[in-house]
Amino acid sequence: MRIILSEDNDILRKSLSFFLESKGFTVDQFSDGKEALDAIETNNYDLILTDINMPGISGMEITQYVRETIGSDVPIIIFTSSGVEQTELDSFDLGANEFIAKPVSPAVLLVRINKLLKTRA
Repeated sequence: MRIILSEDNDILRKSLSFFLESKGFTVDQFSDGKEALDAIETNNYDLILTDINMPGISGMEITQYVRETIGSDVPIIIFTSSGVEQTELDSFDLGANEFIAKPVSPAVLLVRINKLLKTRA
C-alpha cells in the first residue's frame, strides 16, 4: 500500500513515515503542499495524509483538488493543530474522510488508516 504524507513539521513527518514503513506501507513524504500535489497528479496512492497548514498549497486545497479536479475517491486524512470546529467541518465538506488533531498518535492513525483501506477493499 502506497501512502503520500504531506507534513511540514520535519520531526512529525519523519517519525510517522518511519512508523508507517515499519508496518509495511510505502510512504512518499513531502514538506511542501505543491510538491505533494505534483506527486498526487503523477502517482497512484492508496491513501493521502496531509497537514492542513502547508507551505505552497494547503491540505484543504489538496483535498479539494483531489475530489473536484481529479475526481478521485482515494481516502484522505487531514492533520491539524487547530482546535477550531469549523475547520474540521470544512475539511469534511471538501471530502476528507478523517480529521486528526495534533499531536498525532501513531497507533490511532494506524487504526484509522486500516479502517479506511478496509472499506475500499
